[in-house]
Amino acid sequence: MRNFHLLSLGCAKNLVDSEVILGTMTVAGWQFTEDPENADVLIVNTCGFIQAAVEEAIDEIFELVKIKERHPDTRLVVVGCLVQRYKEKLVEDLQEVDLFVGTEGVVEIAKLLAKLDGGELLQKVVLPARFLMTHETPRLLSTPPFRAWLKITEGCNNRCSYCMIPTIRGDLRSRSLEDLVKEAQHLEMSGVKELSLIAQDSTAYGRDRKSGVNLELLVRHLLDHTSIPWLRLLYLYPTGVSEQLLDMIAGNDRITPYLDIPMQHVNDGILKAMNRHYTGDELYRLIEKIRNRIPGIALRTTFLVGFPGESEKAFMEIEEFLRQVRIDHVGVFPYANEEGAPSEKFARQLPEKEKQKRAEALLAVQAELSAEIQKKYLGRVEPVLVEGLSSETDLLLQGRTRYQAPEVDGCLLINDGIANPGDIVPVLITEALTYDLIGAVVEKE
Repeated sequence: MRNFHLLSLGCAKNLVDSEVILGTMTVAGWQFTEDPENADVLIVNTCGFIQAAVEEAIDEIFELVKIKERHPDTRLVVVGCLVQRYKEKLVEDLQEVDLFVGTEGVVEIAKLLAKLDGGELLQKVVLPARFLMTHETPRLLSTPPFRAWLKITEGCNNRCSYCMIPTIRGDLRSRSLEDLVKEAQHLEMSGVKELSLIAQDSTAYGRDRKSGVNLELLVRHLLDHTSIPWLRLLYLYPTGVSEQLLDMIAGNDRITPYLDIPMQHVNDGILKAMNRHYTGDELYRLIEKIRNRIPGIALRTTFLVGFPGESEKAFMEIEEFLRQVRIDHVGVFPYANEEGAPSEKFARQLPEKEKQKRAEALLAVQAELSAEIQKKYLGRVEPVLVEGLSSETDLLLQGRTRYQAPEVDGCLLINDGIANPGDIVPVLITEALTYDLIGAVVEKE
């Protein structure tokens, strides 16, 4: 049995692709190894969404090249968004790489390696036709066994002016409702307690299928045909958050009271330039509507600062927005020109230092607000999904409340009580930090 090592970069959606690589390679008779030095094949699944991700991918590839230099017979395969974006341009700069495979080829890596070994693969860059996974696609979870991502679509039709996803991943392609339910059932049987629905825009689910399916119907079927305790909704476009969806969340405690709604900005002029189809006032009204319907819900969003033409006044509108609406979790990113995106050609580009300064200033504001927002949990008993020992010390357990999403938000540290990874236990919250919470396991009533 030959060994392979896989490095996965980028977002949760990319991680699902990596899990498909793990599954298909394993089915083909390969064995995964944590140690790249022991691998016959080194595979890196890249992100090419933003320039920082491109640079990270290139750095990681060169680190694997060093291993290949020590072990000349080792194959090096680069997969994913970087390849789909730059195609043949990579070959000259990365001559040590044996094979480049686009985003749609994750299910074909083992077959392509067999062709490569047999001398049947003449091209170095392979860009297969568009691919949409199903519940029958081999997939091996890389997350802890009690949580998983459910990727409900590929591609995107939104065409934000700064984004290359439609170019890289193609137009929106939704999986069938029945197929997603079957995968969810399989994940439940494997022990999953928390299932997070992900897509480039989850609210667009079903629009391409012309069969009446949508996100609300999918969530209803997942509730009816599985008993997974926590269903989490991520990456919702602001205008796609419907009254029906809010009613479902309010009426069913298996849907976590948590929504991730990337807003990107609140200034009307910048939103229009971004090709985001809403206004700042509509965002204020959306948050009011959500909180009126689901009191206590946790909201997460992201902002892109330093966009071309962003004045100091336009930037300060985001700070005013944060101070007024007090969002629970906020990510902030400095704008970067992406080759091929429309905004690359926009006038009034801001200096890099100014973009970074604005991002840091906004994060400092959110840290101040978060320290206050977190206090609302003090004295409450909340169900907590236990993840294991704390990453900081073996003396504490670590988990998450329903108000904290995996990998992007803070956590809850348990300083008293016993529980196993994957358990959902009641915890009395006794201390609130800037992003994390601390508490003790209590007896169930």
